[in-house]
Amino acid sequence: MRAESKVIHLMGLGFSLNIIISVLVTCIIVFLFCFIGTRKLTVRPSSRGQLLIEYLVGFIRNLISNSLDWKKGQQFHLLGFTIFLFIWVANMLGLFFMLNVDGYSYWKSPTASPIVTLALALLVVLLTHYFGVKEQGFKEYFLNSYIRPVALLMPIKLLEEFTTILTLGLRLYGNIYAGEILLGLIASLANSYGLLTWVVGIPLQIVWQGFSIFIGSIQAFVFTTLTMVYLAHKIEHE
Repeated sequence: MRAESKVIHLMGLGFSLNIIISVLVTCIIVFLFCFIGTRKLTVRPSSRGQLLIEYLVGFIRNLISNSLDWKKGQQFHLLGFTIFLFIWVANMLGLFFMLNVDGYSYWKSPTASPIVTLALALLVVLLTHYFGVKEQGFKEYFLNSYIRPVALLMPIKLLEEFTTILTLGLRLYGNIYAGEILLGLIASLANSYGLLTWVVGIPLQIVWQGFSIFIGSIQAFVFTTLTMVYLAHKIEHE
């Protein structure tokens, strides 16, 4: 049976402890990776950390260039890098072990929670509006986003803002949550009848973990790509 999340209450609000822990760990891992990888920068990279950082920077640059003109898109370079790295690490956290104490879960992938993924999606959508207004001015942004080319489409475009949050957030959540559920079921299968089921369960667990790493990487790529696409729609004139 899947362990419940330990909930702590603060000022009348409930917070899942496993989500708080895993989000903090994700932030620490991302910070340490960037800090260690860029601690001793050289013109000709000699460390694996710097090589990996430079590869990711180039990868995100190409990703942005596919959606935006680079003169406009370069301001989102760090944003894209941070989103991709944070989501990738968050997707990986719950794949390799579980921490359950007294029936409560204290460890999981943060992106296996709809609250986290919908919050990320909401943040992305709010940023697209902010940069759209910053780039065009409020009046021109409003006209370009909701009135042109046909004013009658404005209700649909307003509805689209909410559906964007749902699709962007729930796509990520569904894939990571389903992966963790299946890993838990496979682990239960491996432990159900001792050595007999270990022979089947352990190889199946390894295969599914490898597949989950692939899916988690794809979802980080998709989320970052869609973020840049939405930004392009908001800051560029039709």
